[in-house]
Amino acid sequence: MPWPAGYPWPAGYPWPAGYPGPAGYPGPAGPQGAAPWPGPAAGGPVGEEPRRRLHPLSPALHGAKSLVVVIAGLSWSTLSRVGFGWFAAMVALLALGATVLAVVSWYNTGYHVVGRELRVHEGLLWRRTRAIPLERLQAVEVVRPLLAQLTGLAELRLEVVGGGKTEAPLAYLNVAEAHALRQRLLDLAGRVPVATPAGAPAAPGAPPAPGTPAAASEPGRAAPPGRRLHEVRNQDLLVSQLLTPQAFLLPFGVLFVVSQFLSEGSWSFVAVASTLTAMAGVLLQPIRRVLDDWNFRLASDDGRLRIRNGLLETRAQTVPLTRVQTVGVTWPLLWRPKGWLRLRLEVAGYSAAEPDDRNRPDRLLPVGDAGTGERIVAEVLPGVRLAELPTTAPPRRARWLRPLSRQALGAGLTEQVFVVRSGLLTRQLALVPYARIQSVRVVRGPVQRLLRLATVHADTAGGSGAAAPHRDLAEAWALAAELTERAYAARR
Repeated sequence: MPWPAGYPWPAGYPWPAGYPGPAGYPGPAGPQGAAPWPGPAAGGPVGEEPRRRLHPLSPALHGAKSLVVVIAGLSWSTLSRVGFGWFAAMVALLALGATVLAVVSWYNTGYHVVGRELRVHEGLLWRRTRAIPLERLQAVEVVRPLLAQLTGLAELRLEVVGGGKTEAPLAYLNVAEAHALRQRLLDLAGRVPVATPAGAPAAPGAPPAPGTPAAASEPGRAAPPGRRLHEVRNQDLLVSQLLTPQAFLLPFGVLFVVSQFLSEGSWSFVAVASTLTAMAGVLLQPIRRVLDDWNFRLASDDGRLRIRNGLLETRAQTVPLTRVQTVGVTWPLLWRPKGWLRLRLEVAGYSAAEPDDRNRPDRLLPVGDAGTGERIVAEVLPGVRLAELPTTAPPRRARWLRPLSRQALGAGLTEQVFVVRSGLLTRQLALVPYARIQSVRVVRGPVQRLLRLATVHADTAGGSGAAAPHRDLAEAWALAAELTERAYAARR
């Protein structure tokens, strides 16, 4: 029985072998009837893509992480009280329980792509299915912690609009599978419906026509390397971390820890271990920043940014340029003699309130000179030149609210972005494209009302946006109206 003429093939369904379809309609793997029929998926309708489990080594890696947490939670004082034998037994018992839970979680976790949704199934007693529309996809990361690198695995993290945290971390997958799935999800997220031979628009999940951007990357195909934009020298990265307030205070912190240890007069194992733990806490922050940004490489590929960085934990991040909400430029005080700056991007889906900076991989350039920063900003925001951004300071009466930093404040409009500058010792610049502005607010505090001042906020999707503080009241209302008009025109 042939497929009814004019009836669209269901989105996300594979093409059955030998089954005649509409005249001239290509199947997902070429001509009609050429793709193999995988058979009905367990628990799903006939033709639905079967669920896939995570890698079988995933429970072992989760159990290893749990073991580290258990040992850290028991602390050295527990070892001194119960002895090494009981301490080892407690660690083994808790680690075994964590591993059993990890195995049960792995067995009941699966994922598959249905149309333009990624569905993640998990839970034993309380079953949960998360359906993530790929239209909301902002960025996809392939993260490889140290244990994952040793075992040849990777973790896939998805960031979506309005998400306060990573939406669907798939840990762990084979490296090739993780990269192929990332490319497939990005292609589906940016897919534009194509026309069938009859001229009608295809279903959202239908396969793209040959020659379209989505057809250039199938699930089993590796992503292209992209056009190289910049690679940060590790030497510059080390020097930049030495030129920070934390580095200058580091010797004092180490000296304090050592003096505390010597004043106790105890050379027991627990005392030495506690001292080393405290020193590691002092040294961890600057060292972690260097390790996170080691071998930082930035490339551009078909309207996407490809960012790779990390030594012990490697990250491969892919961000469509159309998803960038804000670009931030920072000139730290101690970097200015060398002419260095730092670039960060804000993407909807990364929580700006996330306490751990490592969970917000928003680095665009950890350290670089003015020329490099100018070139990268022009790549992300075409037509924007850092050296030619016009800004004006607030009126003189704003000095009652900002006596020292009034001249450091500023705001302005260009053809492409809304510009806000701030910072006295650490200078900062925020660039917000008009098309990313979701709302505009004019806020007035009690002192601002007395001084006839107001703050103009430009809010972006899931981010902090930018705010121009202490503008003249008439100027603030005019600026808000202009921002609203330009945002509407840019989105249209």
